[in-house]
Amino acid sequence: MGPENAERELYGHRASAEWLDAPAALGADEHKPFLETAPYPIAVFAREYGVLPDGRKVKHYYVRESVGIATGILITAIHHAGLVSLTYTPSPMAFLSDILGRPSNERPFLIPVVGFPAAEARAPALTKESLEEITTFL
Repeated sequence: MGPENAERELYGHRASAEWLDAPAALGADEHKPFLETAPYPIAVFAREYGVLPDGRKVKHYYVRESVGIATGILITAIHHAGLVSLTYTPSPMAFLSDILGRPSNERPFLIPVVGFPAAEARAPALTKESLEEITTFL
């Protein structure tokens, strides 16, 4: 199943109404034209465990946290370079492992899709909680 089919399946059958409402507020739906126009999709994988030369598995700790931090740094560097990115997380993402021939100890994590902003691109106006609403000072 490729990304187009994954999106159709998610939006048409698998996602709850509550889940569908959240991205709709941002103007997001199953249509992802940026996937066809942005020149640089970057597939980020999380390596869940290592494999020694003799075949034994070595557990990796804090994988999701580490990959999340590294991806945040990557996206910051992309923006610092004057490019933009949209994060894309098709569900399910297993097709990426097949397409890219990745080993079984790696799982797709995120796809930052990178390029120059489209002339008509607009960021949604979002309201954020105040510092006092999200922190506790001791």
